[in-house]
Amino acid sequence: MASPPPKQTMKERILETADRLFYLQGIRAVGVDTIAAEVGISKRTLYNHFPSKDALISAYLERRFVQPRPSDKPPVEQILATFDSLERRFSAKDFRGCPFVNAVAELGPDERGVRNIAVAFKESRRVWFRDLLQQLGVADAEGLATQLVLLVDGSIAQDLVRDDPAMARAAKEAARVLLANAGVKCGETGPADRLKVAAKKRAG
Repeated sequence: MASPPPKQTMKERILETADRLFYLQGIRAVGVDTIAAEVGISKRTLYNHFPSKDALISAYLERRFVQPRPSDKPPVEQILATFDSLERRFSAKDFRGCPFVNAVAELGPDERGVRNIAVAFKESRRVWFRDLLQQLGVADAEGLATQLVLLVDGSIAQDLVRDDPAMARAAKEAARVLLANAGVKCGETGPADRLKVAAKKRAG
């Protein structure tokens, strides 16, 4: 018999609630009073765990700072799967864009702590691409990694404006072109691509 999941601590409950409200409604729009009321505690209790709203914002962004899971899949498949993952995320009703970009846009560049976390997150994603590209023997892995993260962020912005998850597919095709130009062979590797190939064979 499986053990029941561990009960959340009060700090975890506060942070989970802040995460949901900050992401869906906006950091400026959600006050500490709202978070405390949602959790069912007093503001004093909240401040016992997070001494200020700024501390809660930093904790929220650090909670969102999740590294990609290690994978045994070929590097090119991992790179292209990023865009498949984005398309699934775009299709979710609760998608509101990148939380790090949103935080900097809301709070402004003078909020150095928030900006530093956002820069660190974006750089971690760029380095993840770079390391995979180096495994593929790409000459300018640094430059191509930067171009790939631009495709990721561009597709997010386009989806938010257009409400069209297909923007991720367009970014994936652009990534294919960049990879091919760098000498990387990137055939039909993802599950969605394999379905397309099978459909073409049936039609032919």
